[in-house]
Amino acid sequence: MKEGGVPAPPSHSVGASLHKPIALAFPRIREHCAPQFTVPLHSCDTFFRMSALFQLDPQAVRVIRADSKQQILADLAACFASVYALDAEVVIDGIEEREKLGSTGFGRGVAIPHARIDGLERPVAVFFRLENPVEFAAADGMPVDCVFGLLSPSQAGATHLQALAAISRLMRDERMHERLVSATDADAIYGLLVNVIDRDAA
Repeated sequence: MKEGGVPAPPSHSVGASLHKPIALAFPRIREHCAPQFTVPLHSCDTFFRMSALFQLDPQAVRVIRADSKQQILADLAACFASVYALDAEVVIDGIEEREKLGSTGFGRGVAIPHARIDGLERPVAVFFRLENPVEFAAADGMPVDCVFGLLSPSQAGATHLQALAAISRLMRDERMHERLVSATDADAIYGLLVNVIDRDAA
């Protein structure tokens, strides 16, 4: 008890809880999103709830100009490297090795380049909206305007497939595709993606 009859703060104050792992300090993340987080409140919630599948950082959602599939893959590797602190050479090697097995052009204007690599603890994703459609050797012969890249830990077989399936379901939605293509900028695209992922995770 402090002077003046004001009770002393309990030892488990909010300040102390900020040093705990996020799942313990914030069991209801929507209501207790830490003030030092720089991502929007809804994305903080989504990040926590979709963590079983993959992480999509706001900085990994971009609108880019590319002239070829090879440039897209190179830009994808560079983005993975800068946002998630990975080795760009390892990333591009893994993605290109997968492309040798067959194009990851999903069809309907979407590509989902993916790979499993060493040095990751969980799946991570990058999303590109292309300023102009680019030939990607897709199964339906259509050029792509949306690229959803995924990297998973080398031993994450089932988790990798589950994340791919979730992305595939998301991008198969024609209305969602149209919204992504017509979105004004990367922030708007990110908002669309996390809102849908948040809805599906609920």
